Amino acid sequence: MSTRSQIPDSFIQEVLSRVDIVDIVGRHVTLKKGGANLLGLCPFHGEKSPSFTVSPSKQFYHCFGCGAHGDAIRFLMEHAGMGFVDAVKDLAQQVGLQVPATQVDPAEEARAAEAKARQSSLTDVLSKAQEHFAKKLKDSPQAIEYLKRRGLTGLVAKQFGLGYAPSGWRHLASVFAHYDDPLLEESGLVIVQGDEGPDQKRYDRFRDRIMFPIRSVKGEVIGFGGRVLDGGEPKYLNSPETPVFVKGRELYGLYEGRTSLREKGYALVVEGYMDVVALAQSGFGNAVATLGTACTADHVKKLLRFTDHIVFSFDGDAAGRRAAGRALEASLPHVNDLRTFRFLFLPAEHDPDSYVRELGAPAFEAQVAEAVPLSAQLIHQASDGLDLRQAEGRARMLALAKPLWSALPTCALKTQILASLARTAEMPQDELSRLWGLSAAPTRSSSPRFTGTGGALRPTGGGRPAARTPADQLVRILMTNSGLWDELSAEDHELLAEVSSWQASALRWLERTLTDQGVQEWPLLRQVLLEHDEPFAPKVLQLVDGAEFVIASTAEDLQSAMQQLRRALALEKTDTLRLLGRT
Repeated sequence: MSTRSQIPDSFIQEVLSRVDIVDIVGRHVTLKKGGANLLGLCPFHGEKSPSFTVSPSKQFYHCFGCGAHGDAIRFLMEHAGMGFVDAVKDLAQQVGLQVPATQVDPAEEARAAEAKARQSSLTDVLSKAQEHFAKKLKDSPQAIEYLKRRGLTGLVAKQFGLGYAPSGWRHLASVFAHYDDPLLEESGLVIVQGDEGPDQKRYDRFRDRIMFPIRSVKGEVIGFGGRVLDGGEPKYLNSPETPVFVKGRELYGLYEGRTSLREKGYALVVEGYMDVVALAQSGFGNAVATLGTACTADHVKKLLRFTDHIVFSFDGDAAGRRAAGRALEASLPHVNDLRTFRFLFLPAEHDPDSYVRELGAPAFEAQVAEAVPLSAQLIHQASDGLDLRQAEGRARMLALAKPLWSALPTCALKTQILASLARTAEMPQDELSRLWGLSAAPTRSSSPRFTGTGGALRPTGGGRPAARTPADQLVRILMTNSGLWDELSAEDHELLAEVSSWQASALRWLERTLTDQGVQEWPLLRQVLLEHDEPFAPKVLQLVDGAEFVIASTAEDLQSAMQQLRRALALEKTDTLRLLGRT
């Protein structure tokens, strides 16, 4: 059982009932009274007039500018980059509650506590080293001159915590009283050669390099990247992987760029530390970089917690095309109709740093606007180097495209890409569907008659029963098309707060899952429900599963269900008042 499922829903509601969202948000946003609510500038996107509201009575925040909304837990997750469990624990600690350790193996709990203490010790060591490197940068005219030549100011150097590791084999011995402390080796700051004894050698990993501290989304220093000042090799030297630093999961500049990600509305993924810093200097604070590795699914998933729009920027050479291929493959499982992934290829002689310095920010912005959409990049990657004038070339293109296309979750974009592939291959779409073993959509002449509403229909001859109440409809619509959750307004959320019974628990669970993991297809949500053994899971499965035909719900279906819920709740209140009037 996952850690997430170990926190009972009742405890989560207890925490939310004790904290005051005004206090939580007020630590990060200046709030002013505005009628029944409080107003402030949204922390999730740039604005000059306040459109961010906090409701003390509803314990809910909503931005009418960018649509950000949620409770105190979601605010900590979105603004501070916390995971769901950490956000709950943080709030619980503030109100003096202890998160119940339900069904936790004592041995596992002890191991987790030990690992947490170990990670804390490592980040403390790395933070101390970062402070030292930052001070040494001020004392190094050579390092300062190098940064000036690259067009960087002291302000941006301070923002990213840049530093300088002096030359010399054991310079950190002046920083740490015990140079033989195992934490120095474990954190990647010191290299140890040989077995213990007089012949063992210890020396600093980073020497005579500009230092780029790598921070987690919480702001903790978890590693370093070091760049040589001259033409030495390697040009960049990274920290090794440690208990706090895994290259395939971390992104340089994500902590520093959280606000700009909201303001710009998209993430710009580049390949180097200097690209990130130089772009930030030119107004592109939304840039992040992978850490010497190809883009991974974990990278994409982490970025999607901050934005639904990602632009990958690569050099136009062969290495850049290979990197784009890895980024495409990492993005495919996360595609839905509300997200965009685009691919920017600069001229071969430029990287983002050189391009923006030579041609300026407006020219780079124009390049971003012309970035290739994922749909076109998929076809381009499958057809690269092939002669599509020949039947053999088109056939090979389809063979290469099939595994990429199959990795896409079910959505409208997937259907449209199938049509584009068919056109590129110069064959009818239904022929391609049969070739790939796809079930063709039923035609009007062969379709059975349907009953039901809300866009999720069932055959009249059988299948699952129709949803009995508006709350049932909402659960079914949002579970089968969770991307519609962001279509809900603040008023919609307030209305959903009035839903009772098992549907309320199901909707709260769905919101937490989407906040923590992003939009998920129903098969994955179904699996998570079964794994977590939620008490409402059987009712959700009975409601959603069993249909022979499924038609994806739309935003119109969602609003129709919300209107029905609004009428039903109003009628329920009227009936209650009538009953009270009679007694």
